[in-house]
Amino acid sequence: MLRHIIPLSLAALALAGAAGNLLASPPTRTPAASDPYAAHARNPLLPGYFADPSIVHYKGEWFIFATMDPWGGEKLGLWRSRDFRNWTFSTPNWPTKAAAHSSTSGSANVWAPSVVRGRDGRFWMYVSVGNEVWVGTATHPVGPWKDANHGKPLIARNFRPGFHMIDAEAFIDDDGAAYLYWGSGLNWVNGHCFVVKLKPDMVTLDGEVRDVTPPHYFEGPFMLKRDGHYFLMSSYGNTTKDTYQVRYAVGDTPFGPFREPDDNPLLATDAAAQIISPGHHAVFRVNGQDYILYHRQALPFPRAGDEVLRQVAVDRLDVSGERLLPVRPTHQGPDIPGTAAHRQAGRRVALSASAASDVLHNAEKAGDDNYATGWQAPPGTATSWLQADLGATGPIPASSLRPADLLHPLRFTIETSRDASSWERRGQPILAQSSPVRLPALGGKARYVRLVFEGTPDILEWTFP
Repeated sequence: MLRHIIPLSLAALALAGAAGNLLASPPTRTPAASDPYAAHARNPLLPGYFADPSIVHYKGEWFIFATMDPWGGEKLGLWRSRDFRNWTFSTPNWPTKAAAHSSTSGSANVWAPSVVRGRDGRFWMYVSVGNEVWVGTATHPVGPWKDANHGKPLIARNFRPGFHMIDAEAFIDDDGAAYLYWGSGLNWVNGHCFVVKLKPDMVTLDGEVRDVTPPHYFEGPFMLKRDGHYFLMSSYGNTTKDTYQVRYAVGDTPFGPFREPDDNPLLATDAAAQIISPGHHAVFRVNGQDYILYHRQALPFPRAGDEVLRQVAVDRLDVSGERLLPVRPTHQGPDIPGTAAHRQAGRRVALSASAASDVLHNAEKAGDDNYATGWQAPPGTATSWLQADLGATGPIPASSLRPADLLHPLRFTIETSRDASSWERRGQPILAQSSPVRLPALGGKARYVRLVFEGTPDILEWTFP
């Protein structure tokens, strides 16, 4: 399956990630670019398993829409933040797998949103559901969203037989004209890119659909215009392997023709840095500087059973005339003007657990402020616990959990103790499917707080103020 990467042993990776152990060394705010397990690493940007991001900035707030991994859910994931570092999760009311369904729909879940603001001031979402493209609209990124095409797909699954009608991306040109790009192949080969102009209603196709497939293309088109040049960016390769990458071609009109420069790919696997299969991206601009938002494989990679879990990261993108300069993917992420330099720091606590799935997922990884790492209980465990030692007996503060898997709810109870021997259950069982999961301050005093879970949770961070 994996041809070009020799995975490090778990022991070697654990040693490489020693800087991420808050209990072993003082925290640092400048993690090494090559260390995926360093404390306070800012990539992955979002806590959890997500892919195919689309980003909007509106009234001082950032919104990221994304596919929920593995391979989508019944809804989309939506993250929002005012500082670009501390994100809150929700799911938009539309689309859902049930609501966006037609006689031509396939079996695929909700994938690959593209959200733009049209010339009418409204927000428009083009999203893949059931292997076809649907369109919705709202007056605010949070919604409420509604179907904009009267219960029908904009691009039906059988629109071009032999190709996947997915991964639609809207582009608004400088004159306000809107275009829609989409298309993928089958079985990870033979991708084709289609484009059509949209009428001002953002729903009706205006003219013929054109095939503008560049030499190396599979899926995930994104149109970027800079200084009169039209850059048709896209993903090539296989996202389940190490071959996935971002490439581009350049043209003089939204329809091309597009020529592919020699300096491709734009963004690709960096095996030495443990950055695997970056792709399906969006581009946004702050103060004249471009940034690329993309997904890459969650670590460690490859996973047992060919499980596909991806995470969202961001890095700097530079444009030079008719060229997009190769992107250097990082773990520390870029400094973006007007955004927070780091996430809110948590209190230093000692974490322990009933058991861990392996050395890369021990309890301490849930306290390193790095969304690439976290605590996982061993597979097949009926109950498991994660415990915090606050250092001394005192009031029990509020705390926050960042679960990695937001497709499934967490089920747990809270217990406290003064001596880690005698435990008191606090409150009723909790069922949560959010991020962060906010746990309230508790009455009385204790030194230890324990979360007792049903099953095998995956906790990226447990933070105390």
